[in-house]
Amino acid sequence: MSKLLFSHSYYYRLDPKQWNTGMPYPPLGTIYAASYMRSLGHEVALYDVGLEKNSIGINDHFQAELPDYLVIYDDGFNYLTKMCLTNMREQCFKMIKYTKQYKGVKIIVSSSDSTDHYEKYLSAGADIVLLGEGELSLAETISALNKGDDLNNVLGIAFRQNGEVKVNSRRPVIRELDDLPNPAWDLIDIDPYKEKWRQHGHDFAINVATTRGCPYKCNWCAKPIYGNRYNSRSPKRVIEEIKWLSENFNVRKLWMCDDIFGLKPNWVQEFRDELKNIGLTIQYKIQSRADLLLKEDNIDALVASGLYEVWIGAESGSQNILDAMDKGTTLDQIKKSTELLQRKGVRVAYFLQFGYLGETKEDVQKTIEMLLENMPDDIGVSVSYPLPGTPFYDKVKSQLSQKANWKDSDDLALMFQNTFNQKYYKALHRFIHKKFRSKQSGLLKKLAYIPFIIYYKMKMKLHSNLSHG
Repeated sequence: MSKLLFSHSYYYRLDPKQWNTGMPYPPLGTIYAASYMRSLGHEVALYDVGLEKNSIGINDHFQAELPDYLVIYDDGFNYLTKMCLTNMREQCFKMIKYTKQYKGVKIIVSSSDSTDHYEKYLSAGADIVLLGEGELSLAETISALNKGDDLNNVLGIAFRQNGEVKVNSRRPVIRELDDLPNPAWDLIDIDPYKEKWRQHGHDFAINVATTRGCPYKCNWCAKPIYGNRYNSRSPKRVIEEIKWLSENFNVRKLWMCDDIFGLKPNWVQEFRDELKNIGLTIQYKIQSRADLLLKEDNIDALVASGLYEVWIGAESGSQNILDAMDKGTTLDQIKKSTELLQRKGVRVAYFLQFGYLGETKEDVQKTIEMLLENMPDDIGVSVSYPLPGTPFYDKVKSQLSQKANWKDSDDLALMFQNTFNQKYYKALHRFIHKKFRSKQSGLLKKLAYIPFIIYYKMKMKLHSNLSHG
Protein backbone atom coordinates (compact mmCIF):
# COMPACT_ATOMS: atom_id res chain seq x y z
CA MET A 1 0.00 0.00 0.00
CA SER A 2 1.08 3.60 -0.64
CA LYS A 3 0.95 6.95 1.08
CA LEU A 4 -1.06 9.54 -0.87
CA LEU A 5 -1.10 13.28 -0.28
CA PHE A 6 -4.28 14.74 -1.77
CA SER A 7 -4.73 18.37 -2.71
CA HIS A 8 -6.68 20.44 -5.24
CA SER A 9 -6.29 23.71 -7.15
CA TYR A 10 -9.21 25.95 -6.26
CA TYR A 11 -8.01 28.86 -4.10
CA TYR A 12 -10.89 31.07 -2.97
CA ARG A 13 -8.52 33.96 -2.28
CA LEU A 14 -7.51 33.98 -5.94
CA ASP A 15 -11.14 34.37 -7.02
CA PRO A 16 -11.98 37.77 -5.47
CA LYS A 17 -15.70 37.60 -6.22
CA GLN A 18 -16.08 34.29 -4.39
CA TRP A 19 -13.69 35.24 -1.59
CA ASN A 20 -15.59 38.45 -0.91
CA THR A 21 -18.90 36.59 -0.91
CA GLY A 22 -17.59 34.71 2.12
CA MET A 23 -19.22 31.33 1.52
CA PRO A 24 -16.38 28.87 0.81
CA TYR A 25 -17.05 25.14 0.60
CA PRO A 26 -14.58 22.31 1.30
CA PRO A 27 -13.31 20.27 -1.70
CA LEU A 28 -15.96 17.56 -1.77
CA GLY A 29 -14.72 15.68 -4.84
CA THR A 30 -11.20 15.58 -3.37
CA ILE A 31 -12.28 13.94 -0.12
CA TYR A 32 -14.46 11.48 -2.04
CA ALA A 33 -11.36 10.24 -3.85
CA ALA A 34 -9.32 10.22 -0.63
CA SER A 35 -12.01 8.19 1.11
CA TYR A 36 -12.11 5.65 -1.71
CA MET A 37 -8.35 5.18 -1.71
CA ARG A 38 -8.34 4.83 2.08
CA SER A 39 -10.99 2.12 1.79
CA LEU A 40 -8.54 0.18 -0.39
CA GLY A 41 -5.92 0.28 2.35
CA HIS A 42 -3.81 3.26 1.28
CA GLU A 43 -2.70 5.90 3.78
CA VAL A 44 -4.11 9.31 2.87
CA ALA A 45 -3.53 12.91 3.93
CA LEU A 46 -4.97 16.20 2.70
CA TYR A 47 -3.44 19.58 1.91
CA ASP A 48 -6.57 21.71 1.53
CA VAL A 49 -5.65 24.89 -0.35
CA GLY A 50 -9.21 26.29 -0.38
CA LEU A 51 -8.41 29.11 2.05
CA GLU A 52 -4.67 29.36 1.32
CA LYS A 53 -3.02 32.35 -0.36
CA ASN A 54 -0.92 30.26 -2.75
CA SER A 55 0.60 26.82 -3.26
CA ILE A 56 3.91 27.34 -1.43
CA GLY A 57 2.61 25.41 1.58
CA ILE A 58 2.97 22.18 -0.35
CA ASN A 59 6.62 22.06 0.74
CA ASP A 60 5.74 21.88 4.43
CA HIS A 61 3.17 19.19 3.79
CA PHE A 62 5.63 17.11 1.81
CA GLN A 63 8.23 17.29 4.52
CA ALA A 64 5.64 16.33 7.13
CA GLU A 65 3.96 13.51 5.17
CA LEU A 66 6.71 12.20 2.82
CA PRO A 67 4.11 10.69 0.46
CA ASP A 68 4.68 8.34 -2.45
CA TYR A 69 2.14 10.22 -4.58
CA LEU A 70 0.78 13.74 -4.85
CA VAL A 71 -2.80 13.60 -6.12
CA ILE A 72 -4.08 17.03 -7.20
CA TYR A 73 -7.76 16.15 -7.41
CA ASP A 74 -10.20 18.99 -7.99
CA ASP A 75 -13.76 19.09 -6.70
CA GLY A 76 -15.88 18.14 -9.69
CA PHE A 77 -19.04 19.13 -7.81
CA ASN A 78 -17.92 22.78 -7.68
CA TYR A 79 -19.09 24.55 -10.85
CA LEU A 80 -16.23 27.04 -10.46
CA THR A 81 -13.65 24.34 -11.21
CA LYS A 82 -15.49 23.54 -14.45
CA MET A 83 -14.67 27.07 -15.65
CA CYS A 84 -10.93 26.30 -15.83
CA LEU A 85 -9.87 29.65 -14.36
CA THR A 86 -6.29 30.59 -15.23
CA ASN A 87 -5.47 31.71 -11.66
CA MET A 88 -6.10 28.15 -10.50
CA ARG A 89 -4.28 26.50 -13.40
CA GLU A 90 -1.17 28.58 -12.67
CA GLN A 91 -1.19 27.58 -9.00
CA CYS A 92 -1.58 23.95 -9.96
CA PHE A 93 1.46 24.21 -12.22
CA LYS A 94 3.42 25.80 -9.38
CA MET A 95 2.40 22.97 -7.05
CA ILE A 96 3.64 20.48 -9.63
CA LYS A 97 6.91 22.40 -9.94
CA TYR A 98 7.47 22.45 -6.17
CA THR A 99 6.80 18.73 -5.98
CA LYS A 100 9.29 17.88 -8.72
CA GLN A 101 12.16 18.54 -6.33
CA TYR A 102 11.15 15.44 -4.34
CA LYS A 103 12.65 12.57 -6.31
CA GLY A 104 10.56 9.47 -6.81
CA VAL A 105 7.21 11.11 -6.06
CA LYS A 106 4.61 10.59 -8.78
CA ILE A 107 2.17 13.45 -9.54
CA ILE A 108 -1.38 12.59 -10.61
CA VAL A 109 -3.88 15.30 -11.60
CA SER A 110 -7.66 15.15 -11.97
CA SER A 111 -9.83 18.13 -12.91
CA SER A 112 -12.10 19.54 -15.59
CA ASP A 113 -9.25 21.66 -16.90
CA SER A 114 -6.71 18.84 -16.98
CA THR A 115 -9.26 16.56 -18.68
CA ASP A 116 -9.73 19.18 -21.39
CA HIS A 117 -6.05 20.17 -21.59
CA TYR A 118 -4.07 17.12 -20.46
CA GLU A 119 -1.11 18.06 -22.70
CA LYS A 120 -0.60 21.31 -20.76
CA TYR A 121 -0.51 19.45 -17.44
CA LEU A 122 1.82 16.74 -18.68
CA SER A 123 4.11 19.46 -20.07
CA ALA A 124 4.02 21.18 -16.67
CA GLY A 125 5.38 18.00 -15.08
CA ALA A 126 2.38 15.88 -14.11
CA ASP A 127 3.08 12.17 -14.56
CA ILE A 128 -0.53 11.09 -15.14
CA VAL A 129 -3.79 12.93 -15.84
CA LEU A 130 -7.07 11.25 -14.94
CA LEU A 131 -9.68 11.85 -17.62
CA GLY A 132 -13.22 12.34 -16.32
CA GLU A 133 -14.51 10.66 -13.16
CA GLY A 134 -11.34 9.68 -11.37
CA GLU A 135 -11.71 7.32 -8.40
CA LEU A 136 -11.47 3.99 -10.25
CA SER A 137 -8.80 5.22 -12.66
CA LEU A 138 -6.76 6.54 -9.73
CA ALA A 139 -6.92 3.20 -7.92
CA GLU A 140 -5.91 1.22 -11.00
CA THR A 141 -3.15 3.69 -11.88
CA ILE A 142 -1.50 3.43 -8.47
CA SER A 143 -1.90 -0.34 -8.45
CA ALA A 144 -0.21 -0.57 -11.86
CA LEU A 145 2.62 1.76 -10.85
CA ASN A 146 3.24 -0.13 -7.61
CA LYS A 147 3.41 -3.44 -9.49
CA GLY A 148 5.38 -2.08 -12.42
CA ASP A 149 2.56 -2.97 -14.81
CA ASP A 150 1.86 -1.35 -18.17
CA LEU A 151 -0.26 1.83 -17.91
CA ASN A 152 -1.67 1.21 -21.39
CA ASN A 153 -4.24 -1.11 -19.82
CA VAL A 154 -5.63 1.51 -17.40
CA LEU A 155 -8.80 3.18 -18.69
CA GLY A 156 -9.31 6.92 -18.36
CA ILE A 157 -5.76 8.29 -18.16
CA ALA A 158 -3.26 10.30 -20.21
CA PHE A 159 0.50 10.00 -19.70
CA ARG A 160 3.85 10.22 -21.46
CA GLN A 161 5.51 7.09 -22.81
CA ASN A 162 8.84 7.25 -24.60
CA GLY A 163 8.39 10.99 -25.05
CA GLU A 164 4.94 10.69 -26.61
CA VAL A 165 1.57 11.54 -25.03
CA LYS A 166 -0.61 8.45 -24.70
CA VAL A 167 -4.37 8.79 -24.19
CA ASN A 168 -6.20 5.64 -23.12
CA SER A 169 -9.88 4.95 -23.75
CA ARG A 170 -12.30 6.69 -21.39
CA ARG A 171 -13.75 4.79 -18.46
CA PRO A 172 -17.53 4.42 -18.04
CA VAL A 173 -18.90 6.44 -15.12
CA ILE A 174 -19.73 4.74 -11.84
CA ARG A 175 -23.38 3.72 -11.83
CA GLU A 176 -23.73 2.33 -8.29
CA LEU A 177 -22.76 5.36 -6.23
CA ASP A 178 -23.63 3.61 -2.98
CA ASP A 179 -20.61 1.36 -3.61
CA LEU A 180 -18.39 4.35 -2.81
CA PRO A 181 -17.61 5.17 0.83
CA ASN A 182 -18.86 8.48 2.18
CA PRO A 183 -16.44 11.41 1.72
CA ALA A 184 -13.52 11.64 4.16
CA TRP A 185 -14.92 14.64 6.03
CA ASP A 186 -12.59 13.87 8.93
CA LEU A 187 -9.70 15.20 6.81
CA ILE A 188 -11.26 18.69 6.68
CA ASP A 189 -10.39 21.36 9.24
CA ILE A 190 -13.87 22.84 9.33
CA ASP A 191 -13.33 25.73 11.78
CA PRO A 192 -11.61 28.12 9.29
CA TYR A 193 -14.50 27.58 6.88
CA LYS A 194 -17.03 28.34 9.60
CA GLU A 195 -15.11 31.45 10.58
CA LYS A 196 -15.10 32.80 7.02
CA TRP A 197 -18.88 32.41 6.83
CA ARG A 198 -19.30 34.03 10.26
CA GLN A 199 -17.12 37.04 9.30
CA HIS A 200 -19.49 37.78 6.43
CA GLY A 201 -22.64 37.40 8.52
CA HIS A 202 -23.78 34.09 6.99
CA ASP A 203 -25.16 30.98 8.64
CA PHE A 204 -22.63 28.25 7.92
CA ALA A 205 -23.60 25.63 5.33
CA ILE A 206 -21.86 22.54 4.02
CA ASN A 207 -21.88 20.96 0.55
CA VAL A 208 -23.40 17.52 -0.09
CA ALA A 209 -23.79 15.65 -3.39
CA THR A 210 -26.66 13.22 -3.91
CA THR A 211 -26.03 12.56 -7.63
CA ARG A 212 -23.44 12.70 -10.39
CA GLY A 213 -24.07 13.98 -13.89
CA CYS A 214 -26.91 15.64 -15.78
CA PRO A 215 -29.02 14.11 -18.58
CA TYR A 216 -29.94 17.44 -20.20
CA LYS A 217 -28.06 18.83 -23.18
CA CYS A 218 -27.88 22.63 -23.00
CA ASN A 219 -25.35 23.30 -25.74
CA TRP A 220 -23.13 25.63 -23.68
CA CYS A 221 -22.84 23.39 -20.59
CA ALA A 222 -19.65 21.31 -20.27
CA LYS A 223 -19.61 17.93 -18.51
CA PRO A 224 -15.99 16.76 -18.62
CA ILE A 225 -16.15 14.81 -15.35
CA TYR A 226 -19.50 13.01 -15.08
CA GLY A 227 -20.91 13.41 -18.59
CA ASN A 228 -24.58 13.09 -19.55
CA ARG A 229 -25.25 10.05 -17.39
CA TYR A 230 -27.29 10.71 -14.25
CA ASN A 231 -26.79 8.43 -11.25
CA SER A 232 -28.11 8.81 -7.71
CA ARG A 233 -27.06 7.79 -4.24
CA SER A 234 -29.82 6.29 -2.14
CA PRO A 235 -31.63 8.63 0.27
CA LYS A 236 -30.48 6.39 3.12
CA ARG A 237 -26.78 6.82 2.28
CA VAL A 238 -27.15 10.58 1.80
CA ILE A 239 -28.87 10.93 5.17
CA GLU A 240 -26.15 8.82 6.78
CA GLU A 241 -23.63 11.42 5.62
CA ILE A 242 -25.82 14.36 6.68
CA LYS A 243 -26.26 12.83 10.13
CA TRP A 244 -22.47 12.58 10.51
CA LEU A 245 -22.06 16.21 9.44
CA SER A 246 -24.76 17.29 11.87
CA GLU A 247 -23.18 15.44 14.81
CA ASN A 248 -19.56 16.31 14.07
CA PHE A 249 -19.72 19.77 12.45
CA ASN A 250 -22.90 21.01 14.14
CA VAL A 251 -24.37 22.03 10.80
CA ARG A 252 -28.02 22.01 9.73
CA LYS A 253 -27.82 24.03 6.52
CA LEU A 254 -26.78 22.31 3.30
CA TRP A 255 -25.95 23.17 -0.30
CA MET A 256 -27.03 20.18 -2.38
CA CYS A 257 -24.45 20.73 -5.10
CA ASP A 258 -25.95 18.40 -7.71
CA ASP A 259 -26.45 19.76 -11.23
CA ILE A 260 -30.06 18.54 -10.91
CA PHE A 261 -31.45 17.56 -7.52
CA GLY A 262 -34.09 14.87 -6.99
CA LEU A 263 -34.68 13.92 -10.62
CA LYS A 264 -35.07 10.19 -9.95
CA PRO A 265 -38.77 9.29 -9.44
CA ASN A 266 -39.84 9.11 -5.76
CA TRP A 267 -36.33 10.00 -4.54
CA VAL A 268 -37.46 13.20 -2.84
CA GLN A 269 -40.38 11.46 -1.17
CA GLU A 270 -38.07 8.74 0.21
CA PHE A 271 -35.62 11.40 1.35
CA ARG A 272 -38.40 13.23 3.22
CA ASP A 273 -39.58 10.02 4.88
CA GLU A 274 -36.06 8.91 5.93
CA LEU A 275 -35.39 12.30 7.54
CA LYS A 276 -38.67 12.09 9.41
CA ASN A 277 -37.96 8.54 10.59
CA ILE A 278 -34.69 9.54 12.30
CA GLY A 279 -36.02 12.90 13.51
CA LEU A 280 -33.41 14.98 11.67
CA THR A 281 -34.36 18.54 10.67
CA ILE A 282 -32.30 20.31 8.00
CA GLN A 283 -32.48 23.25 5.61
CA TYR A 284 -31.07 22.99 2.12
CA LYS A 285 -30.85 24.71 -1.24
CA ILE A 286 -30.65 23.10 -4.67
CA GLN A 287 -30.20 23.69 -8.40
CA SER A 288 -32.97 22.62 -10.74
CA ARG A 289 -34.86 23.40 -13.94
CA ALA A 290 -38.12 25.29 -14.30
CA ASP A 291 -39.82 22.41 -16.08
CA LEU A 292 -39.04 20.03 -13.20
CA LEU A 293 -40.60 22.31 -10.60
CA LEU A 294 -44.20 22.32 -11.73
CA LYS A 295 -45.47 19.25 -9.87
CA GLU A 296 -46.99 20.44 -6.61
CA ASP A 297 -46.66 17.07 -4.85
CA ASN A 298 -42.90 17.03 -5.56
CA ILE A 299 -42.54 20.58 -4.26
CA ASP A 300 -44.50 19.66 -1.13
CA ALA A 301 -42.09 16.77 -0.52
CA LEU A 302 -39.11 19.08 -1.07
CA VAL A 303 -40.50 21.66 1.37
CA ALA A 304 -41.32 18.99 3.96
CA SER A 305 -37.73 17.72 3.81
CA GLY A 306 -36.25 21.20 4.37
CA LEU A 307 -35.93 22.94 1.00
CA TYR A 308 -35.63 26.71 1.44
CA GLU A 309 -34.05 27.93 -1.81
CA VAL A 310 -33.90 26.86 -5.47
CA TRP A 311 -31.49 28.17 -8.09
CA ILE A 312 -33.11 27.91 -11.52
CA GLY A 313 -31.21 28.15 -14.80
CA ALA A 314 -33.58 30.74 -16.23
CA GLU A 315 -30.80 32.10 -18.48
CA SER A 316 -32.87 34.42 -20.71
CA GLY A 317 -36.23 36.13 -21.07
CA SER A 318 -36.13 35.53 -24.81
CA GLN A 319 -37.61 32.24 -26.00
CA ASN A 320 -35.49 32.54 -29.13
CA ILE A 321 -32.31 32.51 -27.04
CA LEU A 322 -33.54 29.62 -24.86
CA ASP A 323 -34.27 27.61 -27.98
CA ALA A 324 -30.89 28.47 -29.49
CA MET A 325 -29.26 27.19 -26.28
CA ASP A 326 -31.19 23.88 -26.53
CA LYS A 327 -32.37 24.69 -23.04
CA GLY A 328 -35.66 22.80 -23.34
CA THR A 329 -37.60 25.17 -21.07
CA THR A 330 -40.13 27.92 -21.74
CA LEU A 331 -40.77 31.37 -20.32
CA ASP A 332 -44.15 30.16 -19.09
CA GLN A 333 -42.48 27.34 -17.12
CA ILE A 334 -40.04 29.79 -15.56
CA LYS A 335 -42.87 32.08 -14.47
CA LYS A 336 -45.17 29.33 -13.17
CA SER A 337 -42.47 27.47 -11.26
CA THR A 338 -41.36 30.74 -9.63
CA GLU A 339 -44.90 31.54 -8.54
CA LEU A 340 -45.52 28.01 -7.21
CA LEU A 341 -42.29 27.84 -5.24
CA GLN A 342 -42.67 31.30 -3.72
CA ARG A 343 -46.26 30.48 -2.77
CA LYS A 344 -44.88 27.47 -0.86
CA GLY A 345 -42.43 29.70 0.99
CA VAL A 346 -39.35 28.70 -1.04
CA ARG A 347 -36.85 31.34 -2.14
CA VAL A 348 -36.21 31.34 -5.90
CA ALA A 349 -32.99 32.51 -7.52
CA TYR A 350 -32.22 32.84 -11.23
CA PHE A 351 -29.04 32.19 -13.12
CA LEU A 352 -29.07 34.71 -16.00
CA GLN A 353 -26.74 34.49 -18.98
CA PHE A 354 -26.15 37.31 -21.45
CA GLY A 355 -24.05 37.39 -24.59
CA TYR A 356 -25.17 34.19 -26.25
CA LEU A 357 -24.63 34.08 -30.00
CA GLY A 358 -27.05 36.27 -31.91
CA GLU A 359 -28.42 38.07 -28.85
CA THR A 360 -30.10 41.37 -29.78
CA LYS A 361 -31.03 44.42 -27.72
CA GLU A 362 -34.61 43.16 -27.85
CA ASP A 363 -33.50 39.85 -26.28
CA VAL A 364 -31.66 41.73 -23.54
CA GLN A 365 -34.70 43.88 -22.85
CA LYS A 366 -36.95 40.82 -22.67
CA THR A 367 -34.67 39.29 -20.03
CA ILE A 368 -34.79 42.46 -17.94
CA GLU A 369 -38.57 42.56 -18.24
CA MET A 370 -38.89 38.89 -17.26
CA LEU A 371 -36.72 39.48 -14.21
CA LEU A 372 -38.65 42.52 -13.02
CA GLU A 373 -42.00 40.87 -13.69
CA ASN A 374 -41.27 37.49 -12.06
CA MET A 375 -39.14 38.98 -9.26
CA PRO A 376 -37.17 36.01 -7.93
CA ASP A 377 -35.45 36.44 -4.57
CA ASP A 378 -31.90 36.48 -5.89
CA ILE A 379 -29.94 36.47 -9.14
CA GLY A 380 -26.58 35.45 -10.53
CA VAL A 381 -25.57 37.24 -13.73
CA SER A 382 -22.89 36.12 -16.15
CA VAL A 383 -21.97 36.24 -19.82
CA SER A 384 -21.71 33.25 -22.14
CA TYR A 385 -18.48 31.35 -21.55
CA PRO A 386 -17.19 28.82 -24.14
CA LEU A 387 -16.11 25.54 -22.53
CA PRO A 388 -14.37 22.72 -24.42
CA GLY A 389 -16.52 19.79 -25.41
CA THR A 390 -19.67 21.82 -26.03
CA PRO A 391 -21.40 22.67 -29.34
CA PHE A 392 -21.22 26.33 -28.31
CA TYR A 393 -17.44 26.10 -27.94
CA ASP A 394 -17.11 24.49 -31.35
CA LYS A 395 -18.94 27.44 -32.92
CA VAL A 396 -16.57 30.07 -31.47
CA LYS A 397 -13.26 28.27 -30.85
CA SER A 398 -11.60 29.87 -33.88
CA GLN A 399 -11.92 33.22 -32.08
CA LEU A 400 -10.28 32.05 -28.82
CA SER A 401 -6.63 32.35 -29.81
CA GLN A 402 -5.87 35.33 -27.57
CA LYS A 403 -7.98 34.39 -24.55
CA ALA A 404 -9.76 31.08 -23.93
CA ASN A 405 -10.29 31.17 -20.16
CA TRP A 406 -11.25 33.70 -17.52
CA LYS A 407 -8.68 34.65 -14.92
CA ASP A 408 -11.30 34.41 -12.15
CA SER A 409 -15.07 34.10 -11.99
CA ASP A 410 -15.58 37.89 -12.08
CA ASP A 411 -13.60 38.29 -15.30
CA LEU A 412 -16.77 38.46 -17.46
CA ALA A 413 -14.71 38.74 -20.64
CA LEU A 414 -16.64 38.04 -23.83
CA MET A 415 -14.05 35.96 -25.66
CA PHE A 416 -15.76 35.82 -29.05
CA GLN A 417 -17.32 38.28 -31.47
CA ASN A 418 -20.92 39.12 -30.65
CA THR A 419 -23.54 41.77 -31.22
CA PHE A 420 -22.20 43.95 -28.40
CA ASN A 421 -18.79 44.60 -26.88
CA GLN A 422 -17.41 43.97 -23.41
CA LYS A 423 -18.20 47.48 -22.14
CA TYR A 424 -21.85 46.87 -22.98
CA TYR A 425 -22.03 43.66 -20.93
CA LYS A 426 -20.10 45.13 -18.01
CA ALA A 427 -22.58 48.03 -17.89
CA LEU A 428 -25.50 45.60 -18.28
CA HIS A 429 -24.25 43.53 -15.34
CA ARG A 430 -24.27 46.60 -13.07
CA PHE A 431 -27.59 47.84 -14.45
CA ILE A 432 -29.37 44.50 -13.85
CA HIS A 433 -28.27 44.30 -10.23
CA LYS A 434 -29.11 47.94 -9.57
CA LYS A 435 -32.64 47.71 -11.00
CA PHE A 436 -33.36 44.36 -9.40
CA ARG A 437 -32.25 45.46 -5.93
CA SER A 438 -34.12 48.75 -6.33
CA LYS A 439 -37.36 46.98 -7.08
CA GLN A 440 -36.78 44.54 -4.21
CA SER A 441 -36.49 47.48 -1.84
CA GLY A 442 -39.59 49.13 -3.32
CA LEU A 443 -37.64 52.10 -4.67
CA LEU A 444 -38.15 51.31 -8.35
CA LYS A 445 -41.40 52.71 -9.70
CA LYS A 446 -42.73 51.38 -12.97
CA LEU A 447 -42.73 54.80 -14.62
CA ALA A 448 -39.14 55.39 -13.56
CA TYR A 449 -37.92 52.32 -15.42
CA ILE A 450 -36.06 52.96 -18.69
CA PRO A 451 -34.88 50.38 -21.26
CA PHE A 452 -31.25 49.35 -20.80
CA ILE A 453 -30.24 50.41 -24.31
CA ILE A 454 -31.22 54.00 -23.52
CA TYR A 455 -29.41 53.87 -20.19
CA TYR A 456 -26.31 52.47 -21.93
CA LYS A 457 -26.28 55.19 -24.60
CA MET A 458 -26.61 57.84 -21.89
CA LYS A 459 -23.68 56.31 -19.96
CA MET A 460 -21.48 56.11 -23.06
CA LYS A 461 -22.29 59.69 -24.02
CA LEU A 462 -21.46 60.88 -20.52
CA HIS A 463 -18.22 58.87 -20.57
CA SER A 464 -17.27 60.36 -23.93
CA ASN A 465 -17.98 63.90 -22.71
CA LEU A 466 -15.88 63.38 -19.59
CA SER A 467 -13.04 61.91 -21.65
CA HIS A 468 -12.95 64.96 -23.89
CA GLY A 469 -13.90 67.58 -21.33
